[in-house]
Amino acid sequence: MRRRTFLLAGLGAAGALFVGWSLTPPRQRLYPNDTPNPGDGSVSLNGWLAIGTDGQVTIVAPKAEMGQGIHTALAMLIAEELDCDWRQVRVVHSGIDRIYNNVAAIVDGLPFHEDIQDTRAVRAVRWLTAKSIREFGVMMTGGSSSVRDVWEVARTAGATARAQLVAAAAARAQVPISQCRTERGVVFAGTQQLRYGTLVRDAAALRVDKVALRAPEQFRIIGRDTARLDVDATVGGLPRYAIDVQVEGMLSAAVLMAPTLGATVQRFDRQAALARPGVRAVVELPGSRYGDAPGLAIIADSWWQARQALPALNAQWSASPHASLSSAHIMQLLRTAAASNTGLPFRSYGDATETLARAARTIDVTYEAPYLAHATMEPMNATVRVNAKGAELWTSTQVPGFARAAVASVLGMDDDEVTVHQQVLGGGFGRRLEVDYVAQAATIAKALPGVAVQTIWSREDDMRHDFYRPAAVSRLRAGLDANGRVTSVVCHSAGQAPFKALSRRLGIVFTQYGPDKTTAEGTWDQPYEMPALRSAHAEVELPVPVGSWRGVGHSHQGFFFESFVDELAHAAKADPLRYRQELLTRHPRARAVLDAVATESGWGTPLPPTADGRPQARGVALHWSFDTVVAMVAEVSMRANRSVQVHRIVAAVECGLAVNPNGIRQQVEGSVVYGLSAALYGEVLVEQGQVRPGNFHEYPPMRMSECPAVNTVIVPSSRVPSGIGEPALAVVAPAVANALFALTGTRLRALPLRVPAVAAGVSP
Repeated sequence: MRRRTFLLAGLGAAGALFVGWSLTPPRQRLYPNDTPNPGDGSVSLNGWLAIGTDGQVTIVAPKAEMGQGIHTALAMLIAEELDCDWRQVRVVHSGIDRIYNNVAAIVDGLPFHEDIQDTRAVRAVRWLTAKSIREFGVMMTGGSSSVRDVWEVARTAGATARAQLVAAAAARAQVPISQCRTERGVVFAGTQQLRYGTLVRDAAALRVDKVALRAPEQFRIIGRDTARLDVDATVGGLPRYAIDVQVEGMLSAAVLMAPTLGATVQRFDRQAALARPGVRAVVELPGSRYGDAPGLAIIADSWWQARQALPALNAQWSASPHASLSSAHIMQLLRTAAASNTGLPFRSYGDATETLARAARTIDVTYEAPYLAHATMEPMNATVRVNAKGAELWTSTQVPGFARAAVASVLGMDDDEVTVHQQVLGGGFGRRLEVDYVAQAATIAKALPGVAVQTIWSREDDMRHDFYRPAAVSRLRAGLDANGRVTSVVCHSAGQAPFKALSRRLGIVFTQYGPDKTTAEGTWDQPYEMPALRSAHAEVELPVPVGSWRGVGHSHQGFFFESFVDELAHAAKADPLRYRQELLTRHPRARAVLDAVATESGWGTPLPPTADGRPQARGVALHWSFDTVVAMVAEVSMRANRSVQVHRIVAAVECGLAVNPNGIRQQVEGSVVYGLSAALYGEVLVEQGQVRPGNFHEYPPMRMSECPAVNTVIVPSSRVPSGIGEPALAVVAPAVANALFALTGTRLRALPLRVPAVAAGVSP
């Protein structure tokens, strides 16, 4: 009894502590453990900004810049409330601290449909998740979450700093704070005009408890088209990517990784490689839990010398346990799993399966998508220097905390013994959420202590040792009544779980287990008002490494589901756009986006033939992802060689309040190009356990001459900003596929889109 009483008392105390903790607000995100030191004599006012005595404002950015413009957007948020001179703003990377943990990515990634987000239970879960992530989460750039994550804290940082400066000015001028105002980096205090730079040291000694943020109608910077802060430097080739890093005395490393999944090195000729010009060392790579493949590395005076010496190793590899694995076999496994209907349901209402069985007519189709590589312009690379005091890492990463931990783990150090020098990313798309290349670089540099070693992958290394967008198959069924109206929809897909795999490699405990939302997102979370719906996914374990790819599950499930909705419209003999509008009567936000794209595209008006007389057709798609709604209309034709030509893309987007409309349009345009590359060409094949594409001649991106005109309409909104880096990608493939159906009468249900010869010249 005493033991039971003790246990119950302990549980009760723990429960009371948890309840007490859960009722307190999340901890502040303004002040880090270590005050940033941006240099140049600047004075930090909080963890997000510093001001120099010359008035220059330094924005401290915890988000990785990879072309999405987050550094400019973050600066706009802070500058709006700081009321500084925009011409004096610059951005530097932050250090690693818990205040920079990405709360929005995890909270908004919870598997709740938009229709129940405002219920008490869901609000409670989101609240507790936000508190937990603030303390134990991840410093990450991903999930189209950056602006949303910093929306409040960045503005609060700016407003707090402004209040400190005003208080300092009031004290110096000996006037009440109420007689002070600010304008473009100057405090007008009574009869005096005091520049921020002359006040910053006094301001840093003051503390402000609470500030009021500007209302949208007061915005002077937010909401205006703004050129990126780095545009001039980028045009001049000045930004330093990780691959550009130069450290005194630096050596270079090239790698030779297993050519077949699961193979390991059995024998190699070390001495032959060491005899090659410039070679300093040969390093065996055992691989690690971070997913870096076993292999060998050569360190040399230059990367080209190291690369040219690799054949001299004459490496012999073990037989692979996956030597018989092929894409054909994988796709057949996925088709079988998708047809089984035994997966985990993510959303189910209206007894969809029973309703389907009673339907007057049914549609039963299967859609497929292949593995895809990230194909970033900058291949994976990292520079590491190991010494007696610790280690330094120069790299481009979306997860600097995990990158630091990977180096520490490989070298047997504590995390705080590793200094991370974050660089601008030459493309991310989710690939740099991984740290395999960082762990590998640390293993290589460990062989030569005291010397910085830069490890660079070749394009072939990058293509063949990626963490791919999973291949997937989805069986979609619908019941129709006698008039062709939909009565139920049943979706059952199959594929690997990318975010769960990523979480296991990185050690993110709370997402390693349970359902992986990214597998089925794009079906169960859409706004369409189906009478009955069941959406489920069967996770399939396969040896092909997978991870997060731009849009994650939306990138292929969006194609599956939006193409299927088009099939439902055709079965109902309805206009595809009008059909969608009728399914959105209780979702005015999505309906407004669809209406906007209809108006801008001229939907319903005839398209003239191309200049050389080829017919054109339009297709439409709508998708909800990352709390953003995008509708897209594609205008396409067929060339004589059966290739697809996309002439124009019209997109309408509602992503909350538009912080930088110029940046939003750029992200839509980038999504269109990346999405068309995947829709028309993207395919990673596996043959005899080996990944086949090695370079861009086998994995082609869109050429400039192929890119369509892109018109983007931003639907006005007062909502909190939501994602824009990924949402537009999900609608590219279905909009084009639906346009091809309108043009040829052939429904394409597999990516990449390939029109068969019998349909290429047909116009229904």
